[in-house]
Amino acid sequence: MDKFSSVGNQELQAIEELYQSYLENPESVDKSWQQFFAGFELARTSYPEKPTSKNLNNIDKEFAIMNLIHGYRQRGHLFTKTNPVRARRQYLPTLAIDNFGLNEKDLETTFQAGNEIGIGAAKLKDIVEHLDATYCSSIGVEYVYMRKPEVVKWLKERMESTKNSEVYSVEKRKHFFYHLKLAVGFENFIHKKFVGQKRFSLEGAEVLIPSLDAVIERGAELGIEEFIIGMAHRGRLNVLANILEKPYKNIFKEYTGKEYEDDISQGDVKYHLGYENEVVTDFGKKVKLKLMPNPSHLETVAPIVEGMVRSQINSIYNKDYNKAAAIVIHGDAAIATQGVVYETTQMSQLNGYKTGGTIHLVVNNQVGFTTPYIEARSSTYSTDVAKVTRSPVFHVNGDDVEAMIFTVKLAMEFRQKFHSDVFIDILCYRKYGHNEGDEPRFTQPMLYKAISKHPNPRDIYSERLNELGIMTRDESRKEIKEFDDFLDGKLKESEKIKKLKIRKFLLKEYDNYENPQKVSFNEAIETGVSPDKLFEIANKINNLPADLTFFKKVNRILSDRKMMMHDDRLDWAMAELLAYGTLVAEGHPVRLSGQDSERGTFAHRHAAFTIEGTEKKYFPLRHVAENQASFHVYNSLLSEYAVMGFEYGYSLAQPNGLTIWEAQFGDFHNVAQVVIDQYISSAFEKWGMMNGLTLLLPHGFEGQGPEHSSGRIERFLELSANNNMQVIVPTTPANMFHVLRRQVKMNMRLPLIVFTPKSLLRHPKVQSKVADLATGSFKEIIDDVTAKPGLVEKIVFTSGRLYYDLEKYKIEHGITNIAVVRLEQIYPIPNKQINQILKKYNKHTELIWAQDEPENMGGWPFINRKLESFSFKVVSRPESASPAVGLMEKHKQGLEKILERVFTKK
Repeated sequence: MDKFSSVGNQELQAIEELYQSYLENPESVDKSWQQFFAGFELARTSYPEKPTSKNLNNIDKEFAIMNLIHGYRQRGHLFTKTNPVRARRQYLPTLAIDNFGLNEKDLETTFQAGNEIGIGAAKLKDIVEHLDATYCSSIGVEYVYMRKPEVVKWLKERMESTKNSEVYSVEKRKHFFYHLKLAVGFENFIHKKFVGQKRFSLEGAEVLIPSLDAVIERGAELGIEEFIIGMAHRGRLNVLANILEKPYKNIFKEYTGKEYEDDISQGDVKYHLGYENEVVTDFGKKVKLKLMPNPSHLETVAPIVEGMVRSQINSIYNKDYNKAAAIVIHGDAAIATQGVVYETTQMSQLNGYKTGGTIHLVVNNQVGFTTPYIEARSSTYSTDVAKVTRSPVFHVNGDDVEAMIFTVKLAMEFRQKFHSDVFIDILCYRKYGHNEGDEPRFTQPMLYKAISKHPNPRDIYSERLNELGIMTRDESRKEIKEFDDFLDGKLKESEKIKKLKIRKFLLKEYDNYENPQKVSFNEAIETGVSPDKLFEIANKINNLPADLTFFKKVNRILSDRKMMMHDDRLDWAMAELLAYGTLVAEGHPVRLSGQDSERGTFAHRHAAFTIEGTEKKYFPLRHVAENQASFHVYNSLLSEYAVMGFEYGYSLAQPNGLTIWEAQFGDFHNVAQVVIDQYISSAFEKWGMMNGLTLLLPHGFEGQGPEHSSGRIERFLELSANNNMQVIVPTTPANMFHVLRRQVKMNMRLPLIVFTPKSLLRHPKVQSKVADLATGSFKEIIDDVTAKPGLVEKIVFTSGRLYYDLEKYKIEHGITNIAVVRLEQIYPIPNKQINQILKKYNKHTELIWAQDEPENMGGWPFINRKLESFSFKVVSRPESASPAVGLMEKHKQGLEKILERVFTKK
């Protein structure tokens, strides 16, 4: 009894109902049933109306073949010939015809189901051959889980009409060999010339080079003007040399160099460096290529690449997603398990973060360091994260260069048409261990026995060309020898280079900005805005269109803001919004993203208002001036790592703008610590890469427990050196206004870390006047205006929220011999202003650093180290492993002790 005859009456009734739904609207039923009923209709219309035992049997067979076709589309990828060095795992049931109610006698029978795959009525054997060639040869495809019928149809027709292959011209095939020759020859040359040195070789995956060349060529044909590439260290040198066209002699010098031309730079290992270039395609078009620098944190670069692409699309290419694209090259172990991959994937279709689709190339070595794939993941494939966004996945044999070329071109076409991600899993191998000095046979003896006997992709393809009569063995050997001699010449040239030079990334974009390491922060930068302009912008952002309806409480917010301007008492939000408004009016784009950033975690900002009865929003800051720059604020997905990385990349490509990432609470930034350590704090010293990203980290000890109190000031100060970033703890709305404007107006670009307030957002004492915004600049130090120098015996330096508790205590107790001074900028440390304060209060006998944080946290460890000669004493909470206590009463007791100790005489 076959599978159809076992269907019961209830099932038949259900199928009949589905069939009627299909006839009314095919989209109303699941895709698998759409395909089933399409086959049924095909069979019904192809045979006489009067049933006979013969044609009834044929109808059953047609159904069976439709199931077979669907089986290939759905599961063909499990039975491919894609692994170059070992047998694939076995999956059941197979695609054997007897598993579909068919037998060998049917192979010579002609069936109408061949129309479904574009070959017309055909014998079953030809249908099977066509399906095998399309879905089970050197390319396997996962795509039927995609939900949009037009997308599935496009892929299906493109693949089945070509059997996932292309017959290339002689010239094209010689071109593929040329790139394989470069890839293999480069690795072999370094291996013999720099014995034992790490290069994280591409050997076993050299097909990546012709594949990158092909995707760039095809992308350029389809309109792309710029590719931004992210990858880890494996194969990076090869990509730098043979795709980015970094001079070979420079790479060779990085193996032998002893010092840098610029003694400020610390540099980095050669396989972390980035590069940018403008290359010319085979058809004469210029294309910009950028390979982002990347640390050993394998997947960190992915969101940074995405942010940079989005920035270029917005600012350079007039929001045309067809002009710039991201290529991210992964390793199999990393893409399967690194959390930032999932976060970045989830960003791919979000309005604030989408980039028009990314080409993901996975160099699948089938091993991570020493861990085999079977122990490295639970999923079937390393690329299963693609299913989160229902992106197509191609699994390709890394020994088959023509299959790879076909796939990457198809992927590029798909990206340009549907603006969606595509994943290409390159099944290959790693010739050596994790690095060239590692012995892989300790842990992978069987695999490396096979690898040791396996020819490289160049030699495999050379034999193929010899068999086709395109290139003889002698001709290929001659080309290989000539390239080796060429590299020898470049090695000799490298010996003439005296010092290494770190070529700054985005040199043209940052050419007019000063090196922050050579700049003094002693000179104030005027950032005031005229009162007339402030009132003009305030009027624009405090009024909503009369023809739109908003939630009634919005009117209260806006009326309060109008009253602030009238009464000359601006709160934090008003000053912050005026900073953004004045910047966009002056032509500086502003972008702010983070969790709840439109409203603000503490409901202070309200930069967007939802139009009642709709999902649309109105953004007042987009309507402040004619020809203004853009203003964007986005509520991000619940991610720190990927979103901070994205904003870093966005800021990198837009030095003229203010780009901000905001934490929900400052405590949560540590989820993105890799971005802070590897990019924000150190990118300039390592890679010559400037960046003006601003972080807003809500910080303040207010009894909310260990995870809602501390932005970890101490960690940023520990990373601070050589003017690499600014660490700011502002206490007035005016100072927040000025520091945001200073970030764009100063003639250098370096990250700005702002520890923003929480309760101070609505504190009655935390107000500024319009005049405070109209004149002056950011104040690194705010003196105690009530203190009389001749009476002051003790100077208390502090920062942040604690100042208002100290001020209140001082006033309530009538204390006149203590000056409370706010250090608003902790780094770069304002030595000049500190000395002026000390000189002013020249009768003081005691210096105190007061902080709310435990003694081993906050600013104290840094202050104690940098200002050791001043003999500061610290008043703080006791040192602790946890930043804050959990009970409000304990918090209050700790604060009382701080106040008592600060104001108690010796």
